[in-house]
Amino acid sequence: MTKFRPCIDLHDGRVKQIVGSSLSDSGAGLKTNFETDRSPAWFAELYKKDGIKGGHVIMLGKGNVEAAKAALAAYPGGLQVGGGITADNAQEYLKAGASHVIVTSWIFPDGKLDRERLERLSKTVGKEHLVLDLSCKRVNKGWKIATNRWQTLIDIEITAETLADLSRYCDEFLIHAADVEGKQQGMDDELITFLAKHSPIPCTYAGGTRTLADLERCKQISNGKIDLTIGSALDLFGGTGVKYDDCVKFNKA
Repeated sequence: MTKFRPCIDLHDGRVKQIVGSSLSDSGAGLKTNFETDRSPAWFAELYKKDGIKGGHVIMLGKGNVEAAKAALAAYPGGLQVGGGITADNAQEYLKAGASHVIVTSWIFPDGKLDRERLERLSKTVGKEHLVLDLSCKRVNKGWKIATNRWQTLIDIEITAETLADLSRYCDEFLIHAADVEGKQQGMDDELITFLAKHSPIPCTYAGGTRTLADLERCKQISNGKIDLTIGSALDLFGGTGVKYDDCVKFNKA
């Protein structure tokens, strides 16, 4: 059944909410919806208190490792972590308390799937501890995977075949609709419906949520198969559209 999944997005070691399409290597044009002095561990402890599992800690760029590990330590086994994860450092984050590691760019070097890297990673951490981030941007007739903090569009589409193939190596998919991420202008309903129909494993969608009604809508159009992450619209992150307490109640109900 559809559940609310929390998040802790980290940029320069601080909890922020950023418009996904504005991320770049240079930092120029970065659009930040929210920034707080509250520590990542504060948010992790809140999620732990309320029994909200499966949230993701995302390290957006360098300088976030210490902050991420502090969050994981505050909620052992309750959070997933992504951003700069490779087969060489993945175990480090599991030992730090992550339930899963989230990986995207490392398995798509030069814009192509490196099957050897994927197999190595899956064997290193175990399929049950791996989440593949297949965040994407819309193209003419569908969606293509976007890597490198959603800056690089690669020539692999989100299709039923892609989902079936990659599901053999991981426990879940995490998919941000990068075009609408952080904009609070509405979810990509077509993408949610597609994922519900074709993903053979649990899948979490993020991007464009505005109100609590969107959580209900995700449940409806996905037949309860797709979980939803809410960021910028959430009152925890300065938003006015969704109250965190209402999300907690939704999950408990």
